[in-house]
Amino acid sequence: MQTTTQAFAANPFAMLLDPERVVHEVAASERLSRLRSRVYRPLDKPLIAHVGAADQAAFDEEVDAAELSDADLLPLDDESADGVTLSA
Repeated sequence: MQTTTQAFAANPFAMLLDPERVVHEVAASERLSRLRSRVYRPLDKPLIAHVGAADQAAFDEEVDAAELSDADLLPLDDESADGVTLSA
């Protein structure tokens, strides 16, 4: 029985053709039964706090509505990041 189990596990196509045997082999596996497992259900309860979401939305709207001048877009020292001097 050990040899046929190893041959079955080594052939993924055989596993696709016989899913009931896969379930049986998993249930009978001593190594898998020794594993600790935990069930995570991230969608059951949303744990993301929405505190301050209104403040964030207001800030985002303020930033989006702000008008920038050409001077605001130039680097402070009138040089670009690669050292090339910009002319106005």
